[in-house]
Amino acid sequence: MNRTRRRAASALAKRLIACLDVRDGQVVKGIQFADLRDAGDPVALARRYHAAGIDELVLLDVTATLDGRRALLPVVEAVARELSLPFTVGGGLRSLDDVRAVMAAGADKVAINSAALRDPSLITRIAERYGRQAVVVAIDAKRDGARCRVYGRSGTTQEDRDAVEWAAEAAERGAGEILVTSIDRDGTRAGFDCPLTASVSGAVAIPVIASGGAGGPRDFIDVFTTGKADAALAASVFHFDEHAIADLKRVLAAHGIAMRETAQPC
Repeated sequence: MNRTRRRAASALAKRLIACLDVRDGQVVKGIQFADLRDAGDPVALARRYHAAGIDELVLLDVTATLDGRRALLPVVEAVARELSLPFTVGGGLRSLDDVRAVMAAGADKVAINSAALRDPSLITRIAERYGRQAVVVAIDAKRDGARCRVYGRSGTTQEDRDAVEWAAEAAERGAGEILVTSIDRDGTRAGFDCPLTASVSGAVAIPVIASGGAGGPRDFIDVFTTGKADAALAASVFHFDEHAIADLKRVLAAHGIAMRETAQPC
């Protein structure tokens, strides 16, 4: 396959993304953003995921916004040293200075949530400085009747925004990707919220990452087909060795879902 065809195939392929939710320097995982429990050391997990063939890694400092600080830079730096694949960092990023700091620490992209809700122009300013490919707008959503409402501050504050409408606005303002997390499904292993993901995917012309609810291979198949996701993010099913990444990719490929080639560790 020539280089042009390889690039085209890569653009169409789906991605598996591991998420490190970090609190006080340690990875944690809970259910519906609550009852967090220890899930390991972020550097060790990053090293393991890289070797296992994960496509990308996301690190979210889950208490940075609530604590009024940016993500812990020593942790970002230590994790970045283990990787030669796309690395996204989020948590407490409120300004271009905050973004500059995490980029200097080794991030390739930044995920912004609460700060973008307060000041949507931040999306545009980051995109103008670093390119829209570096801007991931994270949307935490919870069902409220027929619609999904947006929540900020680590899921603690309900916003007067519809998730799909906010995704469309974020894309117009310069977001390069949308990371949509179903609070209802988070940590439940009940499957991704495919209707929500499909609605967001239909409203934007940029990649959509689905998060919240991964339990088994069938859930990933569903979110890539019915949910129209470009990437699927998971945490506990990877952290606790419930599903080998290489095996999951083989299952997805067997169902006709194009997967990215496994990256080789340095």
